[in-house]
Amino acid sequence: MGKVMTKVTLTNLHDQRLAEAGALHPDQVRALTLEALVDTGATTMAIPKDVADSLGFKEITRRRVRMADGTVVELSVVDVLVEILGRKGSCEAFVLPPGATPLIGQVPLEILDLIVDPKSRDLAVNPASPDMPLLDLLRAS
Repeated sequence: MGKVMTKVTLTNLHDQRLAEAGALHPDQVRALTLEALVDTGATTMAIPKDVADSLGFKEITRRRVRMADGTVVELSVVDVLVEILGRKGSCEAFVLPPGATPLIGQVPLEILDLIVDPKSRDLAVNPASPDMPLLDLLRAS
């Protein structure tokens, strides 16, 4: 398929909630827009430590992760408010070493209802739900 890159805005979710509650001025909400690699073979999102530190993300837990090369490492996990193509959602992100390429995996793509066009190598809003993300909620019976 080739490499797919996209602009993503990462926002400190805690700052955003404080601003919504009136406890923080909206100009003080820490956010950053950067280029990220879209990888439909990856499960979730990953960001470099220098980005996580600059946005003031706090570790919520640690998890073991199998990397693309097969090695297993333990990484910090943070909560992120992510915006891509005008769609916003919150998800967890693994924290990679400083300078690593930010990664958008399948979970944030599903949350935002975005699709990858393998021919053009573009990320796009799902044409079946152009106005807002539509998630499938399955029921257990």
